[in-house]
Amino acid sequence: MRPGYRLPPLMLNDDEAVAVVLGLIGTAGPVDGALAKILRVLPAPLRAQVEALESAVGFTAEPRGTPVGGGVALTLADAIRRRRRVRFAYRAFSGEETRREVSPHGLVVHAGRWYLAAYDHAREDLRTFRVDRMMGVAGEQAPALAPPGGFDAVAYVSQSLARVPWTWEVTVLLDLPLEEAAGRLPATLAELAAADGQTLLRMRVNSLDWMAGVLAGLECDFEIRTPPELRESIRALSARLAACA
Repeated sequence: MRPGYRLPPLMLNDDEAVAVVLGLIGTAGPVDGALAKILRVLPAPLRAQVEALESAVGFTAEPRGTPVGGGVALTLADAIRRRRRVRFAYRAFSGEETRREVSPHGLVVHAGRWYLAAYDHAREDLRTFRVDRMMGVAGEQAPALAPPGGFDAVAYVSQSLARVPWTWEVTVLLDLPLEEAAGRLPATLAELAAADGQTLLRMRVNSLDWMAGVLAGLECDFEIRTPPELRESIRALSARLAACA
């Protein structure tokens, strides 16, 4: 660039502005100032939508991506703020497609994926939906049901992810107090409960060999409750480590 050359003003359309804001939400430091500056220059209607999105999103950890369309995120955030229901088609992991009507309670970003915590009116229960599997998202005028008292969308989504059914259901008693165990195992990976000064660990996994590595990494004594096949994976891991010593 030549000395004295001035860049023209940066012009963004609505979709581009939302994409930039989505990339900034959830980060810290100087980015906070950049986000505030962008919000100040957005048109008032779009700024209100983006501010609703910012207040509606929670993170289980530092975000690593924004794999959803800005329009979908804004629609969901607006419904959460205005306490309105949402309709959409949902494609499950199996490929089955269903129509859903929900009362949205919160958006959560985990490991680069966006999730919606909501009350499913057809199933009459709370559910977690992956936003990238939602199609034809549309806000409704019907009022949404209020979330349960003290509802925490991040905690709920974390627990639901930890309960996803896998091949093996593992129960192990850890010789650690609950607070220390919680610091070593994320809530999205395991369910933890206090047990007389120790911690009862429940996990669902596809590989017992992988589970053996997780337990070894906790650096504490433990007692395997279920399944008994996990003991063989522990012994095999011990043999491999001994052979490398």
